[in-house]
Amino acid sequence: MREDRPPGAPEKVMLEAWLDYHRATLLCKVDGVSDEDLQRPGTPSGLTLLGLVKHLADVERGWFREVFAGEDLSHLWSDEDPGRYWRIEPGETTEQILAFYREEVERSRGITRGAMLDEVARQPDYQSQGFTLRGIIRNAVD
Repeated sequence: MREDRPPGAPEKVMLEAWLDYHRATLLCKVDGVSDEDLQRPGTPSGLTLLGLVKHLADVERGWFREVFAGEDLSHLWSDEDPGRYWRIEPGETTEQILAFYREEVERSRGITRGAMLDEVARQPDYQSQGFTLRGIIRNAVD
């Protein structure tokens, strides 16, 4: 369920609420859609709604855990198969992918909860560029 964004709240509260609104919108859009329809390609590239959810779980993981928190998640990426987070693999279920998304969102929330907007990312490449939590949340919303 989507919650209205609070008017006139402090910047961090508003940015987090806006991001949560988009997160909830994604889940609203797939709620009640059959497994068959979630896995049906909707574009010439083969993108599916469930693949989009999987990709956005990876985006959460990448921006908040890897870039901002500095976790080394390089073992999860494959240069040989960069599209795997768009693709539904045999044996993957809707429930698993939705759980993956929800888990990454909760991890992201936990990471941002105790952080300040001007805090700089810990991943060295982004740290050297001065990426802040504010910029990461704004990138995630855009």
